Amino acid sequence: MRILHTMLRVGDLQRSIDFYTKVLGMKLLRTSDNPEYKYTLAFLGYGSNPEHAELELTYNHGVDKYEMGTAYGHLAVSAENIYAACDAVRASGGNITREPGPVKGGTSVIAFVTDPDGYKIELIERSFDGQGGGLR
Repeated sequence: MRILHTMLRVGDLQRSIDFYTKVLGMKLLRTSDNPEYKYTLAFLGYGSNPEHAELELTYNHGVDKYEMGTAYGHLAVSAENIYAACDAVRASGGNITREPGPVKGGTSVIAFVTDPDGYKIELIERSFDGQGGGLR
């Protein structure tokens, strides 16, 4: 088994597509409009299934805001150089909500960014092996 995608409900599909493509560097892989059932989907990622997990953005027509709830935590994206990645996120209009630094009680270097709907994305500094994926 493997994770295929994670779905997030968003209040403005184009705004979210712009954030994930322009700020986090993902590619828009495909969209699916379902007017009869009043929703539109957009799939994004650093690559396609089955090699890479994707992010599914769901826009339910006429719904522009969702409650986060207390169960949701965050998505995680790897970054080769977290300080440069945070600079690039800021330059693209993204909101860094935790500056880069070691995780409490560990040695991993992390940061957090928040998307336009309030979802948190953890950036984790990792070396790349040339297989792609993540912020560079």
